[in-house]
Parts: sequence; C-alpha cells; structure tokens
Amino acid sequence: MTTPDNVRTSQGGLTVDFEDNRLLGALFGDHDSNLARIEQELGVSLTSRGNRMVIGGDTASCERARGILRALYQRVEQGEPVGQREVDDAIRLGHESGVANGVLIQTRKRAIKPRSPNQIHYARNLMEKELVFGIGPAGTGKTYLAVAAAVSMMLTHQVDRIVLSRPAVEAGERLGFLPGDMRDKVDPYLRPLYDALYDMLPAEQVAKKLETGEIEVAPLAFMRGRTLANAYVILDEAQNTTTVQMKMLLTRLGENSRMAITGDLSQIDLPRGTRSGLREAMEVLQDVEGIAFTSFDARDVVRHPMVTRIVRAYASHEQAELFEGSEKPS
Repeated sequence: MTTPDNVRTSQGGLTVDFEDNRLLGALFGDHDSNLARIEQELGVSLTSRGNRMVIGGDTASCERARGILRALYQRVEQGEPVGQREVDDAIRLGHESGVANGVLIQTRKRAIKPRSPNQIHYARNLMEKELVFGIGPAGTGKTYLAVAAAVSMMLTHQVDRIVLSRPAVEAGERLGFLPGDMRDKVDPYLRPLYDALYDMLPAEQVAKKLETGEIEVAPLAFMRGRTLANAYVILDEAQNTTTVQMKMLLTRLGENSRMAITGDLSQIDLPRGTRSGLREAMEVLQDVEGIAFTSFDARDVVRHPMVTRIVRAYASHEQAELFEGSEKPS
C-alpha cells in the first residue's frame, strides 16, 4: 500500500505528492467537497496541482491537514468510501487516524472502527479489561462499541454468552404487572441493544441465540442472586441505577467474565434525591486495579452533526445555570 509520504515544505506551507492520480477524484469528493470541508474546519487552504497538494496555513494546521489527507487517501486505496462522515471522522481523530486503523472490532456483518480518540481508548479497554465504564452523552458509541466487543468475543469463543441489562426506571419493580413473558416486558427498554445486535449479526442468528440463551436480555431487577460466568455483561443506561443496584450487579461478575457499564450522567431519571449508582461507582472504583474508565464528550458524537451541536448547546446551558446558581446569595 502506498501513502503520500513525499511531503515537503514550501512557502505556502506543506506539499504532499500522491502516488495515483486516478484516486484523487474519490479523495477530493464531488466538486472538491471533501477538500472544502477540511479547509473550513482547519482554516487551511488546499490547492491541487496534478498529483501534488499544496497546503497553506499555520504550521500546526498544515500538519493536521496532511495527516487527514494521508488517512483518507489510504481509505481510497483500500476501496473504501470517503464522504463527509469519513472526512469528519478523520478531522476528529487528527494525527491518531492511523492509530484507529490498528483498532478493529470484527463482528459477523462488519468490522467496526473507533471514530474518535476516546473511542479508540474505550475499544481497547473493552477488549482488554474485565470491567469497563463508558460515560458520556448520547451518540458517542458507548453502547454500540460495547455490544461489538461482546459479539466479537462470543464469536471467537472467548466468552460463551452475552447478557444485556438495563434498568427499567419507568416501570420500576412493577414489571410483573406488564403483559407477556419477560422478553415482552423488557424489550421496549432494551431496543437500543437489540438494534446494535442486528447491526452486527444476521437476524436469524440473533433470534437463534436469544432462543438458546447465548444472548440473554434481563432487567436489572432480575439479576439479583446470580453469578455470571463465561459471559460478557453489558449494563446500559447505568445512570438510572441506585447505589444498591450498581453494587449488586458489579458483584455478579463471575469467572472468565467481562462487564461494560455505560451511562450518561446528564440524563438521570431517578426520583429526586436518589443518588445515581453510576456516579457513586465512578468515585468509589476510580483507583481499583483492572477497572477502566472512558469519559466521552460532544467531540465524540458520531451521529448527525446536529446532535453534536445540540449536546454542546445543552452543556453550555447547564454550565451557565450552575454559574448563576453559585452567584445567588444563600
């Protein structure tokens, strides 16, 4: 595989020579839209002269643009698409774009690549650590990557089964009053986990594994008293656990098991005055050996760009409210 390593400085900044002119149309995008995106986000100028790209701007921005162009060119060489999402991912990763290529979670339907520096850190933890916490806003890939890691480890026989759990806060302990069997009762709360499963395994395999128990869904209220051995356990929406529930689940970890805990502390739905088990766990377990924490923020949001802007707007609003509250006389 060739990469545009022939990089020289010029009065305009940096120049990069690409090996194959035929690939440049896919790299640049329709009407050079990919280049325009890089220019807009990094504040650089990109000028194509044959197989040479001249990058103008301050030194740091030129270096970033060079790394992004290299990463995108490699994608084109491998026959992979390069559109706005891929350009935005490369901008988000910056110089770590090449590192992401070394972190790959293989599932039956697709290979999943982390798409931000925090996702790289998180993905490594999921595959290497026994207990991993992923904390941050919606759209940062916390649950999706956890399910990917669980599926990958099940397919390679590192674990025998996957256990998916989520606190059903709206129903509390009244699940028994809902119609249907346990799956019927909790399916609405576990839908995001199912969506991730169907993205990684053929539908018939998901159905079969649910029937055989290789994939199990269970509300948190039903986990008490169990020991989960040879399993990859995922607790989603963990911000809505109580401290008692969190401790109960963490102590279910059995031999040859892994556990991923995901949550967003800005979306706690517990009754007022009830302390979040996720928040307490972060304080209590921060320095415990073998436990890994990854914190995400708006820069890691990989959904529609509007979601990133929404997350940032809410974060700014909440910060302003905290500041105003601290200014009020007691």
